[in-house]
Amino acid sequence: MPAESPTILATSGGYRPGSRTRLEFNKLVHHAVDLSGASGRAPKVAHVGTASGDQRWFNNEVSEAGRLAGFDLTHLNLFTMPNVENIEEYLLEQDVVWVNGGSVVNLLAVWRAHELEGIFRRAWEAGVVLAGVSAGSICWFKGGTTDSFGPELRAVNNGLGLLPFDNGVHYDSEAARRPTVHRLVADGTLGETHCSDDGVGLLYRGTELVEAFTEVPGKAAYRVTRVRSAGSTGDVLEERLEPTAL
Repeated sequence: MPAESPTILATSGGYRPGSRTRLEFNKLVHHAVDLSGASGRAPKVAHVGTASGDQRWFNNEVSEAGRLAGFDLTHLNLFTMPNVENIEEYLLEQDVVWVNGGSVVNLLAVWRAHELEGIFRRAWEAGVVLAGVSAGSICWFKGGTTDSFGPELRAVNNGLGLLPFDNGVHYDSEAARRPTVHRLVADGTLGETHCSDDGVGLLYRGTELVEAFTEVPGKAAYRVTRVRSAGSTGDVLEERLEPTAL
């Protein structure tokens, strides 16, 4: 059963240390599954690890997390070739697509080489919940901030653009994230930017931000916008969005 409307859960979280495995899915991933409306069977979750090169050791750890969660979890690998015959058919069969972190710049380049831009849009429009962490959050927006080019954060502006905003991840856990977002919004490099502390997810119905959720107490989301003033490049307004605890 697809989600009632096109749905994206863009996060800076989703994992936690496991008791018998290195990692387990945290509440944000389970919430993405809840949003899909899947019931009466194991939810079908596709893990997409393009941003870190489809590392098979990490796939194995995600498979273990999926088994513990009771998901029917599979992987879409693009290295060294796609592991499914028809990517669009595969994605349209899923309840949730969970995109892992890594290099958002490399992820976008590889996705476009495989013509996934339109495929993800059609899956989104069909009610498959699109979700992910870090690079797997930024990719759904126009762009955001990234360390894909090197240790100094830079803007990326060629996201899929399903959401007409920019995105800032790891807003509280890396010291350069907040000031970089502020600077890039102030000078017009980024537009309205929606940011998440670690452990927080942003929920979009269609292209509207409807709510934020957290799996970690005390964390928040933020909306950063440019405030133009005469004779200046612009100041920024940061609005704190209190999330709902999962």
